[in-house]
Amino acid sequence: MSSIPIEQAAGLIRAGRLVAFPTETVYGLGANALDAAAVERIFEAKGRPKSSPLIVHVASIEMARDLALEWPERAEILARAFWPGPLTLVVRKRADIPAMVTAGLDTVGLRMPAHPMALELLRATGLPIAAPSANRFTELSPVTAGHVRASLGDRVDMVLDGGSSTVGIESTVLSVVDERCVLLRPGVVSAADIEAFVGIVERAANPQDGGGAHQSPGQHRRHYRPRKPLFLVDPDGPLPTGQGAYLWRSTVRKALQAIHMPDNAVEYAARLYGTLHELDHRDVDWVAVERVPDDAEWEAVADRLRRAASEIDPPNTI
Repeated sequence: MSSIPIEQAAGLIRAGRLVAFPTETVYGLGANALDAAAVERIFEAKGRPKSSPLIVHVASIEMARDLALEWPERAEILARAFWPGPLTLVVRKRADIPAMVTAGLDTVGLRMPAHPMALELLRATGLPIAAPSANRFTELSPVTAGHVRASLGDRVDMVLDGGSSTVGIESTVLSVVDERCVLLRPGVVSAADIEAFVGIVERAANPQDGGGAHQSPGQHRRHYRPRKPLFLVDPDGPLPTGQGAYLWRSTVRKALQAIHMPDNAVEYAARLYGTLHELDHRDVDWVAVERVPDDAEWEAVADRLRRAASEIDPPNTI
């Protein structure tokens, strides 16, 4: 891997500009997390409400500790178990992290990504990088550099191309403040995975879209939405009329395009966004998705599909 694009990207970050970069989850839209004006550009580029906090990416556990006002033993245990990787830890923040990053909250989400290009950028920059997904707000998250360019265009100063994201959905977000472990957003690191190291994990109540700061990104009722209307359907339920695509796991249905998805939650997550991006560019009127199991293994996938789905049942069904 050439160091020239990384050095260019690091220089842009240090200068207060925006760089999209790959992580193992999805592509992030990065800015210097300690520069409030740079962080403001993230919100402007995405059209993101300032009630939704940003995740701060770090190059090491030591960098995370330096950004935390408090670093509980639970945070240390989980960071050593799952970092680098798709787990974000919410801790009390140091005062010099701008309020813009955290939606005015006294906590911050920290993550050490596993993608080698993301880690190289963090090390070259020497700074923590605030980075939500590199797309317009509520749109489908990008898992390739091409998805970033299609969504953001010239709103981003540079896009680092690191191939396709392998995890495919956003990180698990876990609060470890106040002697509790609270799951704020499910991901491929499951509550059961976490409980194996630190005991009981509670579930957070989901805020309404209009009500103040959210504790975590990904808590808006409508999110991760493809351009084509998406409907969740039962295997024997009705489908919309017209030309559509059907994502199935267990029961194939008559549709213009029937796409077989994995029957494994982790593999399904890895393919989901890429498949929906592809369908956005096909000649289909809608996408119907067979409902996934209602159990702990599928919690993260079910969360993304529920937020991506259209608000109404399939119209004009057959």
